[in-house]
Amino acid sequence: MTSRITLALALAGSIIPATAPAQQCAFDKIRPTTPTEQFFIDVEKGTALDTKTGLMWKLCVEGRSGADCMTGSEQYLAWDEALRQATDSTHAGYKDWRIPNVKELKSLVEVACIGPAINEKVFPNTPGDWTWSSSRTVSNTGGAWFVSFYYGRSERSGNIARLAVRLVRGGQ
Repeated sequence: MTSRITLALALAGSIIPATAPAQQCAFDKIRPTTPTEQFFIDVEKGTALDTKTGLMWKLCVEGRSGADCMTGSEQYLAWDEALRQATDSTHAGYKDWRIPNVKELKSLVEVACIGPAINEKVFPNTPGDWTWSSSRTVSNTGGAWFVSFYYGRSERSGNIARLAVRLVRGGQ
């Protein structure tokens, strides 16, 4: 949380509204947590291998495609739909895609940036929206954790919402 406060002060001295037009980063004040060199990007396959975690990520959120993730538009799915879509995915010839757990999803958060809080060189055109994790909440068995890629924080709620989805493989 301290890094978020530091970032907000470094950028403008106040909270940046959700309608901010472009990503803002404070790399001069905050060390990057997801440097581009940490990833092996295969643009042809649309994947990024995180060499730190060993996880392979789909470059684009579900519904988007292309080297710059500009084709199509992001899909907002209910939690059970997101789980089904991951199971059915054969992206890049792999059949073991899944929804990341909350810890894995938070590993993509770039704490030096907001709007979105992700490395856009690796994951271009990522919406600054809530994104599903596969992690169930303890207090609400019908709920799951999700991560905001605008500010990079995580929350938990019922699984009736329709949120963005980014697929991963490996790990767990």
